[in-house]
Amino acid sequence: MRFVLASASPARLRTLRGAGVEPEVIVSGVDEDALNASTPAELVQVLATAKALEVAARIADSALLLGCDSMLELDGAALGKPASAEEAVLRWKAMRGRSGVLHTGHTLVSLQAGVVVGQVERVASTEVRFASPSDAEINSYVASGEPLQVAGAFTIDGLGGWFIESIVGDHHNVVGLSLPLLRVMLADLGHSITDLPALVRLV
Repeated sequence: MRFVLASASPARLRTLRGAGVEPEVIVSGVDEDALNASTPAELVQVLATAKALEVAARIADSALLLGCDSMLELDGAALGKPASAEEAVLRWKAMRGRSGVLHTGHTLVSLQAGVVVGQVERVASTEVRFASPSDAEINSYVASGEPLQVAGAFTIDGLGGWFIESIVGDHHNVVGLSLPLLRVMLADLGHSITDLPALVRLV
């Protein structure tokens, strides 16, 4: 079964490979700034679906295709990638010692001969408790460049792991893709993880 990841995220690709799956990556051309929704959770799902369907329209054969989008919700606002180092510093000063919710929208599409025959959409949400890094630690972290590349200006599986005290929910979701949720979504479309192209056959 051809399996396409409609995302440029290295972390999502690493997550799938770490779980034994080898996806094909096709990055969408969706203008994310042109889309909106009433809540952060709704917004990530709108974006995930837009990405999935944009890539699906370019595929002429049969495949399973996954689109994702992640944002941090803090004080009701949806926080994606910071636009500048200055914004990342201000954001971390606002986040430290507090909790936010990392939302990831997932859209899984089933294609047969280029035609969409099935589609499921789900949002996974994980509460993230941030530590209280000093101003010097924040400046050093932002200077690494990592916060500018990721939703919420932090990672849990990289340098940002120093500043995450705890989470409530799926760890993989904070990285950018919920493996347990994807397994359920595959089942909703009549598939299993064993249908995916594997690096390692687990089952």
